[in-house]
Amino acid sequence: MPKTGNLRRRLLLSAVLPWLALADAPVQAQAVSQQEQTAPAMLVADQLFITPDRTLVAEGNVEAFQGDTRLRAAKITFDQTTGTLDIEGPIRIDQGDTITILASAAELDRDLRNGLLTGARMVFQQQLQLASLQMSRVGGRYTQLYKTAATSCDVCDDGRPPLWQIRAERVTHDQLERQLYFESAQFRILDVPVFYFPALRLPDPSLDRATGFLIPSLRSTSNLGTGIKLPYFFTLGPHRDLTLAPYISSSTRTLDLRYRQAFRTGRIEFNGAYTRDDLYRGEGRGYGFLEGRFQLPRDYQLSFDFKTVSDDAYLADYGLPDLDRLRSDIVLERARRDRLLRASLTHYKTLRDSEVQSEIPSGIAEVYYQTRHHPALTGGELRLTLQGHGHHRSSSLEGTETASNGRDLTRLTADIEWRRSWRLGYGILAEWEIGGAADAFRSYDDSFYTERLTRFTPRSAVTFRLPMTRQEASGATQYLEPILQIGWRNEGSGDVASEESRFVEFDQGNLLSLSRFAEADAREDGLTLVYGANWARYAPSGWQAYATAGHVLRSEADPRFTKSSGLGGTSSDLLLAGQIKFGKGLALSTRGLLNGSFNFSKAELRGDWTTHRSSLSGTYLWLGTDPDEERDEETSELWLDGRYDLNPNWSASARLRYDVSDARATRAGLGVAYSNECVTVDVSVNRRYTSTTSVEPTTDFGFTISLNGFSVNSGSKQYRRSCSKT
Repeated sequence: MPKTGNLRRRLLLSAVLPWLALADAPVQAQAVSQQEQTAPAMLVADQLFITPDRTLVAEGNVEAFQGDTRLRAAKITFDQTTGTLDIEGPIRIDQGDTITILASAAELDRDLRNGLLTGARMVFQQQLQLASLQMSRVGGRYTQLYKTAATSCDVCDDGRPPLWQIRAERVTHDQLERQLYFESAQFRILDVPVFYFPALRLPDPSLDRATGFLIPSLRSTSNLGTGIKLPYFFTLGPHRDLTLAPYISSSTRTLDLRYRQAFRTGRIEFNGAYTRDDLYRGEGRGYGFLEGRFQLPRDYQLSFDFKTVSDDAYLADYGLPDLDRLRSDIVLERARRDRLLRASLTHYKTLRDSEVQSEIPSGIAEVYYQTRHHPALTGGELRLTLQGHGHHRSSSLEGTETASNGRDLTRLTADIEWRRSWRLGYGILAEWEIGGAADAFRSYDDSFYTERLTRFTPRSAVTFRLPMTRQEASGATQYLEPILQIGWRNEGSGDVASEESRFVEFDQGNLLSLSRFAEADAREDGLTLVYGANWARYAPSGWQAYATAGHVLRSEADPRFTKSSGLGGTSSDLLLAGQIKFGKGLALSTRGLLNGSFNFSKAELRGDWTTHRSSLSGTYLWLGTDPDEERDEETSELWLDGRYDLNPNWSASARLRYDVSDARATRAGLGVAYSNECVTVDVSVNRRYTSTTSVEPTTDFGFTISLNGFSVNSGSKQYRRSCSKT
């Protein structure tokens, strides 16, 4: 039966089109150019007949098509004399995928572009609906609605008013500009008038960018009082925009600014603010962050990130990114299969009370270039590296053995390395690497270290691995890989200020490195023996586990390794690292350094748990005392961040940073959000407990409310309120 019905509709359509063509024959010659611009309408129905006065009547599952417009109705009558369509409802008109019009009756022209509809509703993207007593369409571009109510809330059949609505005498929709113009409009909450607007313009939901006001927000802090931020968005063409956001409270007058521009080969974004407040009376405050990235010819990429702020406390006072140092840089780089070039200029501005700006390396210049080759004569891989580094302090004080003060340094490094691997008997994998590095140093404003110094550091290492697998009866697979490495380096003579490698992290990433210092200003010396193992298990259910253990023995102790680095003395701490994934959104990972007294000098534990209704992530960190790393007391901290959906509409979130050593919280926050199909409300409170000479402990309350439906992204989930009486 379905096949017969479809065939019948196609035959009827074939019969209708020639009749329409004959009916239009007298005027076809004069309308050729117009028909080239506007495709003819097509009509499909279950029943079709022509009356004696040559009126076309279509009944039963009637559909009419004109371009991307589709009309469905119970009955359509086409009057050839007037060229109009009398339509009986229920009527549904779909314009592409964005606009749907529902009506009880209509009178339209043959192109469905002009006409009058009664008892009409206009729905945008199945979200925002405008209900009116009468609707008229003009020129296929404008739609005018009279006595209109607009809302994105579900409207219940029992007569209860929606949560919010906009009532207007007339609403005009400009389909080309995708704008809604309201005249004599009232904003109502539960049918109670709250605001009156003689005229109001809003974008329809299909518009991504439009000049106008954005969602306002309320913010209340213990330092600045209660204020409101009202952002206004300017479209400056298809590739640029500007957002101005005045923030006014009893204690501050602030203007926030964001400018964005896209180019053919890149983009830039500037964020900044200017402030006059009661915290710094009589002084202007503010900040500016500029970042950008551009694709240059010949695969080069240029990126920059500049940051500046008027004072140390501004970012914390105004809830901006919590930074204790501002890093500004400009980077030029090119990465190809066998070549890497990176050049950068970096500037640091400290916001820490414990640091003096003139005595930190505020200006840093670096160049790094490496090529890889695969010589046919020897096989393996040959790497050639050139590196330059220089940093500058604005202080002119002389550096000493214990104080950097005004010391400036430059370094040039040339490195050559060859490595090759072999597969030996019994499944053993062997790798040999050999190379050397030449360094040239020069120091300025320095009374202790040699002003000029050159050195050459040869090195070599042989590494053996034995990868093994085992298949369990349950279908799980285990991997075990014992590792052994014998290495040697000879750093050469001369003392160099190791300012680039002050802090060393010993982890699974550099377990087999011939030098575990962060940069080339310091290199390990003498013979080393490294042994350890990697283990992993994969189960068909998704359960996975990984583990690494490693230990380093050296012929001579290196005093440059700090106490908590785990590499001091001739025997390192035991490196332990692992991760477990349970396959159902739960993962745990840990890393620690276990010393000879079976005490941890460093330990870190991280966990993540995610379900369809909740997420929880946490980190615990413990660091022992280490004066060389400016840590006179143990550090023990806990971070927690979680979210839970109480029901489809309500969600709660919490954040906590807790100092276990001092038994006090340093930061805490709570948030509650409500969202349905027509409104989103977000309430939050955050507390910072720590204080410095420039920053006081503060409590920050935030409140935002947005009306979904006017180009507001309310997420991928749309939750509907219930219209039941309970």
